[in-house]
Amino acid sequence: MNTLNRRKFITLAGGLTLALAAPSFAYAEGGSLADIRKRGVLTVGTEAAYEPFEFVENGKVVGYGHDILEYMAGKLGVTLNQVNLPFQGLLPGLMTHKFDFVATSVGINPERAKRFAFSQPVGVVDTVLVVRSNESAIKTPDDIVGRIVGTQMGSSSQPIAQAFDVQLKTAKGNGYSDIKLFQAYPDVMVALTNKTVDVAILPSIVAAVLMKKEPGEYKTVGKIGDPKMLAWVANPDDKEIRAFINTSLDELSKNGQLATLQKKWFGYTMILPTSGYLPTGSV
Repeated sequence: MNTLNRRKFITLAGGLTLALAAPSFAYAEGGSLADIRKRGVLTVGTEAAYEPFEFVENGKVVGYGHDILEYMAGKLGVTLNQVNLPFQGLLPGLMTHKFDFVATSVGINPERAKRFAFSQPVGVVDTVLVVRSNESAIKTPDDIVGRIVGTQMGSSSQPIAQAFDVQLKTAKGNGYSDIKLFQAYPDVMVALTNKTVDVAILPSIVAAVLMKKEPGEYKTVGKIGDPKMLAWVANPDDKEIRAFINTSLDELSKNGQLATLQKKWFGYTMILPTSGYLPTGSV
């Protein structure tokens, strides 16, 4: 592929844009594993708009998270009802027991962790540097001194990109030659393909989706900034449910199935902490 237009990229990374299936409501009305077994249904809330964690394909929610949920439902001997809603409705719905828990990629931060019961991380997102596959002069993050970089305006990647520019200036005496901000990550990739920028600064998940569907076109040359931990969320009163999520993740990790699912959906495996991931003051 010599040229990549924005429409084609959006098609390739369709899961990165919002695609919501019609929700199937079934109030959880309980906070224990016994309640779930009695109902015969595990009801979880999801925003299926973050490929490959959770996204809609052929009218159904699929992805890494969905496969984990199917394992959990099987353990309980119940069916899975994955309710697909905009993120804004998930955490309020959790607190009124519309769901047994929220199974979508929620970033762990101190403010949320004081109100909601986070599980162990189900994934981690790094900020990565992506270049064209035939780029030979850029091999490490330090090599982007004097280069034009691009990222999405207002994204989580923008402040990390700007902070690394400052870091380079302090350590090397010079930073980027320019930083260009775009409306969306697809625009960044168009600019990289067309050589408007030398380096794209993206979340690792965005890069993984692109590189899985367009193998051989791009490569990563390093990470910058701190990783972002993503987890699922339980009602803080439902301690048994949070414990069940964590125990299930431990089982999947120990038997190798979690790594298999990560390779299936991301193309690589992740190192996920089982302790020390919650901020001070977390419930």
